[in-house]
Amino acid sequence: MNLETRSKIQQLLANWPNGTVFTSTALKKQGYSDFLLYHYRKSGWLTGMGRGAFAKAGDVVDWRGGLFALQEQLKLPVHLGGKSALTYHGAAHFLKLGSETTTFFASPGTRLPSWFTNYDWKVKVTLTTTNLFPSDVGLAAETVGNFSIRISSRERAMFETLYLAPKSQSLSEARLLMAGLTNLRPGLLQQLLESCSSVKVKRLFMLFADELKLSWVKKLEPEKVDFGTGDRTIVKGGKLHPKYRLTLPADLFDESAR
Repeated sequence: MNLETRSKIQQLLANWPNGTVFTSTALKKQGYSDFLLYHYRKSGWLTGMGRGAFAKAGDVVDWRGGLFALQEQLKLPVHLGGKSALTYHGAAHFLKLGSETTTFFASPGTRLPSWFTNYDWKVKVTLTTTNLFPSDVGLAAETVGNFSIRISSRERAMFETLYLAPKSQSLSEARLLMAGLTNLRPGLLQQLLESCSSVKVKRLFMLFADELKLSWVKKLEPEKVDFGTGDRTIVKGGKLHPKYRLTLPADLFDESAR
């Protein structure tokens, strides 16, 4: 290895955050050719993560390092959301968590590269594409070592959890999660309510918040929110909530009505 090649790999490794993936696209923009990347991998400096992605040899990389590459290098509108984000924030610690799914949310049309979807992250990663919110509303930066990733705030994550109910998220667990969110920020909640595209989610959020008597509800301005018109069915054969006009499971309705 000549002096220039050694200098370039030393510079690359010095600026490479531990625990992260780097894509060949990003590396080429920094002046690292396919030939150099092949040479670095063959020489044991880099390890392949799949087609078009690399990690530092010997480094421990998990899904967070992959998400970093998706967000910062490929500029994909994707983030950790829903119950996964609530868990990350420590807001689901009381639940009995088994083999949990790590849930990403992204704008419609977003596709994850094959190096990410084919890699064994040791957890199941799913992607939900939706225009539930504008992509930048209610996201938070979470530091992981010497890099950061964008994940849903607890406020946005609760809305996303309700979005997945009842198909891939139980309503009873969603209600239990919401019961623990006693110190949410009313200003952000108001912004989320006004920008949310789902009538079902907005109604369900307010229904649970009202019935759970969460203190921040009094600071919201529901008159500024478009809750749509007409009845909405969450589950067939349930009971219709008289205020929010949602047909819910009878046992959940009875629990909420107490």
